[in-house]
Amino acid sequence: MLAIAKKHHIPITPKQFKETTGLKIHEVVAYWAIKYPWQGASVHQVAEEIIDDIIVLSKAEGRVMPGAIQLLEQLRTRGFKLGVATSSPIRMLQELIHFFELSHYFAELSSADTVGYGKPHPAVFLHCAAQLKSDPLQCLVLEDSVNGVIAAKAARMKVIAVPDHLYCNDMRFAIADKKISSLTEISIETDFI
Repeated sequence: MLAIAKKHHIPITPKQFKETTGLKIHEVVAYWAIKYPWQGASVHQVAEEIIDDIIVLSKAEGRVMPGAIQLLEQLRTRGFKLGVATSSPIRMLQELIHFFELSHYFAELSSADTVGYGKPHPAVFLHCAAQLKSDPLQCLVLEDSVNGVIAAKAARMKVIAVPDHLYCNDMRFAIADKKISSLTEISIETDFI
């Protein structure tokens, strides 16, 4: 995001990314246009360039979180219905889920593109639950952003926060039902009841 912002002379720093964590990319860039205006490329153009760049970088440098595959295997074996609810664009979600060979784990891929609102609005979680034919009160969300935790709690779902190590001391994660530092810390027997 910073590289594309610099390319278009958008005056932001990595510190300012915290202001928009969990929002849709187009919402992030629209926010920048208000708070840090620039001349030239449109909000849509900048957002689409960021999406393209995130996809390329994720494929080149991204990785699946430690413990994710093992957890997904255990959940699938035990018959849990699994979905992804994200503020990321659907094209990015589909491309990266496929690239990292995770598609077969998920019965539903829900993007804020579909529901019109990004996190912290609960719409994407409620949509995912509805598509899975699941009661929100019986859903468990694994979430890495504060806005995502807020959205899941607003949807009346149980939430385990798994923040990036850079944000693990953010006190706002206290609203989650539990906070862990790695997916390897999850216990299906106690956390999924």
